[in-house]
Amino acid sequence: MGCMPQRRTELAAFLRSRRARITPADVGMPPGLRRRTPGLRREEVAQLAGVGVTWYTWLEQGRPINASVQVLDAVGRVLQLDVTEREHLYRLAGVPFVRQDVSDAEVVGEEVQGILDALDPLPAVVYSSRYDVQAANAAYRDIWPATTFVPRAERNVLLKLFTIPECCSSMVNSDEELPRMVGQLRAAYGRHVGEPGWETFIARLIHESPEFAQMWARGDVASPGSRLKVFRHASVGLINLTSVSLAIDGMAEHRIVVYTPADDASRAQIERLRIMEEPMIGCPAHRRKVSEIVAEREAERAAERAADRVADRVAEPVESHR
Repeated sequence: MGCMPQRRTELAAFLRSRRARITPADVGMPPGLRRRTPGLRREEVAQLAGVGVTWYTWLEQGRPINASVQVLDAVGRVLQLDVTEREHLYRLAGVPFVRQDVSDAEVVGEEVQGILDALDPLPAVVYSSRYDVQAANAAYRDIWPATTFVPRAERNVLLKLFTIPECCSSMVNSDEELPRMVGQLRAAYGRHVGEPGWETFIARLIHESPEFAQMWARGDVASPGSRLKVFRHASVGLINLTSVSLAIDGMAEHRIVVYTPADDASRAQIERLRIMEEPMIGCPAHRRKVSEIVAEREAERAAERAADRVADRVAEPVESHR
């Protein structure tokens, strides 16, 4: 808690510096007269972002106010922040950063995305140290669509494996693999103890999965390595894959994981899956078409965005009349 005032001071300075570099012409506004300082005025940023002038002024002054994801996104768009700057803004505001409106290539870089794509037809993915799916190629998305068509905040392998119904889990040898994955998570957690994003993530898994809570309580640690993973896909059946982890220069605590078919039958299963127009996910009792789930999720997100916009308008401070 002691770092909060310092973080607000840094937030205020960061916003002022970003505002100063944006001219009215950059956002399609006339230059106007008698501008004493370069860049946009506070009231112009507030107007373009759709927030109250008083609220934005308080934010830029480093006052202890709450900022939602939607409002920070709007301010970030007006100030034309890139992905790195947006993440910095979120951290200073104390809000978990979700790379939701950017492509995989923007998250990991064109070069890394190009490597993933070149590995196709082998499934390949970039995981963070807590199993966030940062980027993937088409083969990976075909086999595990549930970790790629959801919002980025939900693109986490452990979250999917521990919170879906056991009957719908695609991992056959989970008794061997899940404890090892939790061990790798704990080893990485040692470098992030006390960080809000990590603590919230661990607390969520403990709350939603008694199985994860038990494994976490053991305190085991493990390191990445080559593993045999057995999956059951709702559309084609069993697929045996060998996973290999590769470090990435310039991306600490991230790794490329490549999955190679362990036998000819698994290679044939993947080839069958790649040409299917409507693959299914889930167990025999609950399986559904991917397109149906995607459409349903899109409708849910649209409703959530509409509700958030209403809540933001209600939460804005009432400006005093002068």
